[in-house]
Amino acid sequence: QVQLVESGGGLVQAGGSLRLSCAASGIIFSIDYMAWYRQAPGNQRELVAAITSGGTTYADSVKGRFTISRDNAKNTVYLQMNSLKPEDTGVYFCRVVPTAAFGSWGQGTQVTVSS
Repeated sequence: QVQLVESGGGLVQAGGSLRLSCAASGIIFSIDYMAWYRQAPGNQRELVAAITSGGTTYADSVKGRFTISRDNAKNTVYLQMNSLKPEDTGVYFCRVVPTAAFGSWGQGTQVTVSS
């Protein structure tokens, strides 16, 4: 089973930036899918950004502001969040799906954007 450790959340003013990190550990030969999801109070968990060998995908609401990247040597995925808005507030979860294995969720990290 893959373990995930997230970091980088916090409180920031609107227009500010944060960088989230998610490091995967365990028996990992390769990783097919790495992504960030978020969940605001009262809302369902939604995909923010994903990265695979085929490229990246972003939610329309974050395009041009957020950038997802990965370091394969470190089995780590990052989410650079710029020009943050109050509506970006929520708990951010990373999701990692290794090749031929079950996926795992991170524990979640709170991001709060004040207006």
